[in-house]
Amino acid sequence: MHAVLITGRSTNQGRHINIGKDTAEYRAMVSTLSMNELDLAGLGLKPGMQVRVRSEWGEAIFQCNQDDLPPGIVFALYGPPTSALMGGETGGTGMPLQKGFEVEIDAVVQAADKPEGT
Repeated sequence: MHAVLITGRSTNQGRHINIGKDTAEYRAMVSTLSMNELDLAGLGLKPGMQVRVRSEWGEAIFQCNQDDLPPGIVFALYGPPTSALMGGETGGTGMPLQKGFEVEIDAVVQAADKPEGT
């Protein structure tokens, strides 16, 4: 599925930056991709399932979550997974492109989900 990725911060994430980025709660926050209900269904996904997100610069695995977003727009909090998707070009600003770039999203098939013989 083709989508546009928007990244950002939340107040809860900001609080956890001070508590510690090594906590399971922080890692879960920054590894969650919020998607529209129709986009989830189009990929055969339910909230909590894993997706692979690819950009022209890299890829990362996220756990998907349903949220009130327009179809074709996905959201994730800044963190190591989103950093893997960003390029190094800054356009002279000193910051890489972090919002509004195109990504491809695919369901991650777990070993238990694969048909026998594959």
